[in-house]
Amino acid sequence: MNPDKLFDYLEGRLSPDERAALEERLISDKQLQRELAMALQIHTGMRGDSREVVLPPRPDVTEQGRKMALRVGTAFIILMAVNVGFGLWLIVRHETKNPNRTLLETQMRKQIAKSIERAAATLTPGPNALGISEITIPAKTGKLDAVADQVVTIVSRFGGSATKGLADGGRLSILADLPSNRESEFRAAIASVGGQGPGSTTPATATVPPTAEKKSFVVQIVEAASK
Repeated sequence: MNPDKLFDYLEGRLSPDERAALEERLISDKQLQRELAMALQIHTGMRGDSREVVLPPRPDVTEQGRKMALRVGTAFIILMAVNVGFGLWLIVRHETKNPNRTLLETQMRKQIAKSIERAAATLTPGPNALGISEITIPAKTGKLDAVADQVVTIVSRFGGSATKGLADGGRLSILADLPSNRESEFRAAIASVGGQGPGSTTPATATVPPTAEKKSFVVQIVEAASK
């Protein structure tokens, strides 16, 4: 799904029909659940301070833990959606003639979005239970897209897929999935991009057998402050 639509959902900018359709998909679509979890992580991080380059090894989580975290996260999201719907229904039913009705709806959506962000911070401590790792790399001023394109190329080289977001306030995020047995190579290549910029010197080895198990990453590209 387009990441912008997920961010619009978190900020209450979707139409009622679009919101209802997305929430219905969330109940059974595991990939969408993962994308929403990553969007929550990005959305929360965009409001914080800039981070330094962090490339530590992350401990793997068990498949059972991933499934349990997905179930808990999905249940929470659905419950929050029900609360939103019920609250808006009350506003429509009891505040129809209230001149501040639009303001009440806006305030309620903002309150729910903040609640989701706080819950996401609680449910997804890094490295979080969904097995999503975050990597932050620097970029020179005006080079966000160029560095992002290099990251996307690296992900593809190691048999993965990537979704590039839009630049926002000197920061650009990429959602990436790649075979778990290519993680060390991927991290080495990303470190090279962050340190030198022209690209990775790590070759893509064809001898590494493919694996069905995927590893998810949020790659945050942060524009370095000009000196």
